[in-house]
Amino acid sequence: MRRGRRGRVPRGGGPLAVAAALLVGLGALGLLLLWQRGPPDSEPGPNVGGAALPSLPPELAQRRLGRPVYEKPPLGAETELGELGRPARLELDEVEQRRQEESIRRHQINIYLSDRISLHRRLPERRNPQCREKKYDYYNLPKTSVIIAFYNEAWSTLLRTVHSVLETSPDILLEEVILVDDYSDKVHLKEALENYVADLRKVRLIRANKREGLVRARLLGASVAKGDVLTFLDCHCECHEEWLEPLLERIKEEPSAVVCPIIDVIDWNTFEYLGNAGEPQLGGFDWRLVFTWHVVPQREQIRRKSKTDVIRSPTMAGGLFAVNKNYFSYLGSYDTGMEVWGGENLEFSFRIWQCGGSLEIHPCSHVGHVFPKQAPYSRAKALANSVRAAEVWMDSYKELYYHRNPHARMEPYGDVTERRMLREKLKCKDFKWYLENIYPELHVPEDRPGYFGMLKNKGMANYCFDYNPPNEHDIAGLTVILYPCHGMGQNQFFEYTSNNEIRYNTRHPEVCAAVDQGTDYLKMYLCQDLVQNIPENQKFVFREDGTLVHVQTQKCVQAEHNAYNGNPAPVIRPCSNSEYQKWFFKERS
Repeated sequence: MRRGRRGRVPRGGGPLAVAAALLVGLGALGLLLLWQRGPPDSEPGPNVGGAALPSLPPELAQRRLGRPVYEKPPLGAETELGELGRPARLELDEVEQRRQEESIRRHQINIYLSDRISLHRRLPERRNPQCREKKYDYYNLPKTSVIIAFYNEAWSTLLRTVHSVLETSPDILLEEVILVDDYSDKVHLKEALENYVADLRKVRLIRANKREGLVRARLLGASVAKGDVLTFLDCHCECHEEWLEPLLERIKEEPSAVVCPIIDVIDWNTFEYLGNAGEPQLGGFDWRLVFTWHVVPQREQIRRKSKTDVIRSPTMAGGLFAVNKNYFSYLGSYDTGMEVWGGENLEFSFRIWQCGGSLEIHPCSHVGHVFPKQAPYSRAKALANSVRAAEVWMDSYKELYYHRNPHARMEPYGDVTERRMLREKLKCKDFKWYLENIYPELHVPEDRPGYFGMLKNKGMANYCFDYNPPNEHDIAGLTVILYPCHGMGQNQFFEYTSNNEIRYNTRHPEVCAAVDQGTDYLKMYLCQDLVQNIPENQKFVFREDGTLVHVQTQKCVQAEHNAYNGNPAPVIRPCSNSEYQKWFFKERS
């Protein structure tokens, strides 16, 4: 195989001002090697260089212009493993089963199975029918550089991502694919990868000389990108047909729009493609600064005139989006003070909206993403990243975050002076504007002094209300217990509101304590947004003497040992003067 040309990554001060801006803050990254190979003269792309094709019927002309860099190989047997996104399973003997389990342990993805699925597999049609009718003005759409950062990624998932981009992206629109190796140490990602990509058109490989983390690795790719639009993908994705055109069309219409595809789930264990053509979800967050998914609110459904219109989203998941290169630079690209990954998606989301841009999801663009069983490497720096976001963008609302994450106050987060200066320079709006105009669905806690934090009992010393639902997506319906106080917020953070609710509002949506008829336990149900809709069984009066009186039954909340499945728990009992019926809030240990 031919080896690609080697060279140095351009540094700041080169001919492109944008590249220089993107490199600001990267520091001395040392020598970066670049392997690249452009299309040889003997391999012309589609006939797109001159005038339109008047002799061809419109549909055929569209297909010619939309021809990808590479066509997918002929479709194999319909029963081919994982073809058309079907779930794949293997009949394994004992030795093979151990190898499969080891691949899952190492990557948190079933790589043993992935290695046996075609790198060129086709996906099922998952777009809204109206999206399939759209026509694109290929000659007037901007070209894009697709940037894929990776660290110790498995061979098959990485290369399936690359081939998926090359086999679904129109040649006329794809400037290049830039692979950024964030200092991987796996042998298969060394010479073997160099040789493989050297024979792929439009693919470049650059390497960092030390571990940079997702943010700075992506900036390395952006600094050498030639396209007008930067499209960032994770390294275990599969692109749906016509995924790229809607993103580029929207950025052509509105250069200050940052546009995300619909992220379809690919199962980490079976590689089943679980995308659907229904209404997508949009991004949000809770007061732990954890990203969340939500249904499209009615106000946004009313604003959209068509099922193919973009959906405005308060936040992005972070891994997959397209942005005008100049606008990315204008916005300050990424915060290079953030380490590895985690939190950068919310910081960028806040900045986009508060500084005059828009963050959108395009319903006609679908990209599949393998969500690992769990993070395959440490997210130890995610807390510091979230603190940086809170300190720069959230104004006084950062206190709601710190109340629920007391340990975050002690987390070193570096110098954010330059990021605050950027906010001032761009004349960005405050966080109150963001909450009121972009994410009004998010309930803003009151956090009145003396009425939030750990809810402790006087009689059962050092025991606190505790609620820890096992499923992030289904948090209602479980029973509150008492557990030794840990002072870390999270599952032991509660708030007593001026509407007489006991709210567990660390997560979103929020849940409120209630007592079902005929029972004496406290269960958590979804809180009501309107005061008049609060049910009577969710109301409690917190008296000055520390008693919590359940309004509907006029009984008091009491701490008892072995009250629920062998655990201490709060229950309602006839009111007395017992210390076990006296409660108080403490903000932190």
